[in-house]
Amino acid sequence: MDLSELKGIISLVQKSDLTELEIEFKDIKLRMTRPGAITPGHDSVREIVVQAPPPTPSGTTPPPSVSKGLDSADEDLAVFNSPMVGTFYRKPSPDDPSFVKIGDSVKKGDVLCIIEAMKVMNEIQSEITGEIVDILVEDGSSVEFGQTLFRIKP
Repeated sequence: MDLSELKGIISLVQKSDLTELEIEFKDIKLRMTRPGAITPGHDSVREIVVQAPPPTPSGTTPPPSVSKGLDSADEDLAVFNSPMVGTFYRKPSPDDPSFVKIGDSVKKGDVLCIIEAMKVMNEIQSEITGEIVDILVEDGSSVEFGQTLFRIKP
């Protein structure tokens, strides 16, 4: 799926009466939902979750957005990388508390942050269970695909 196809799908959902759309391609799962009430500061299409392909049966390969730390001191830490280019937000809105902070325990599926891309607020979910050790990006800053956002102790 390329960017133009993704933009077309988002446009169709925004113009339609659909409340939820889920599409699966070879190794991409795209899910968009429209909540009953629109939250201020968020677009009408609220969530896009892009999941990586499942790890190999042997379990030796971690998902693409989570990998082991590179330093020998960080061997027991996993890094959580950005799945897309966009603007990183630690909170759902400026007046709300952060999704996570250093020292918080997270479970697989917990929301870690929001990345705004193409005026769509994408809730980014944890792919592992563990403790947040470090948050490497400032709230409101631009992030690149693959950029490390969090370090998590599994």
